[in-house]
Amino acid sequence: MEPSPLDNAVWHALTTHHAGFADVAGTARRYRPDVSVFGAVEHFDDDAWDDLAALAAPGRPAVLFRPDLPEPPPGWTRLGGGVGHQMVLRELAAVDVPDARSLGPAHAPEMMALVELTRPGPFAMGTVELGGYLGVFDDGQLVAMAGERLHLPGFCEISAVCTRPDHRGRGLAAGLTTLVARAIEARGERPFLHHASENHPARRVYESLGFEFRRTVGFAAFGAPA
Repeated sequence: MEPSPLDNAVWHALTTHHAGFADVAGTARRYRPDVSVFGAVEHFDDDAWDDLAALAAPGRPAVLFRPDLPEPPPGWTRLGGGVGHQMVLRELAAVDVPDARSLGPAHAPEMMALVELTRPGPFAMGTVELGGYLGVFDDGQLVAMAGERLHLPGFCEISAVCTRPDHRGRGLAAGLTTLVARAIEARGERPFLHHASENHPARRVYESLGFEFRRTVGFAAFGAPA
């Protein structure tokens, strides 16, 4: 596999397109807590861990998301994590798309309620500020959404793809993913996404849309030394 910015996507996002969302300490970066949980360093060494510790706070561990997660140095505590699959769009398939509306900060409470119900992954009140969010409404209620998260030169991630359980089976997730992917491609960028490694139904949907598996990635939360 050839090296790619996608191998450390959070770092490349926080040092380029998303620099304005970054809290910074030395060589470490992390998203503002109201936007996302993720942090990053370019390379792991003692200074990098010290800088990550400077950004940590009680109840706000360092959450890292990359293929080569190391064991932390003494004093740090691994609090949990998991494994995901990174997929990159090869060629977008033709699918029916729903009638969708743009979502902005005014929709954040509705988006948070949908996330609480469907658990698509980390999402906060300010995540919508990352842009590109689209939603489907039924009788005034937000029932499905998708949008953009990590944005780095040449690539943009599709994230928070979710549908209320009572509206599944209508192709809303596939259609919204397609709409977000089209917008990314229109900017001359390549869409990519992540899903939990055990979420085989999601992988089948994304493969049917033209995404292909690129690599396995790890994510983990680390509590900093007191």
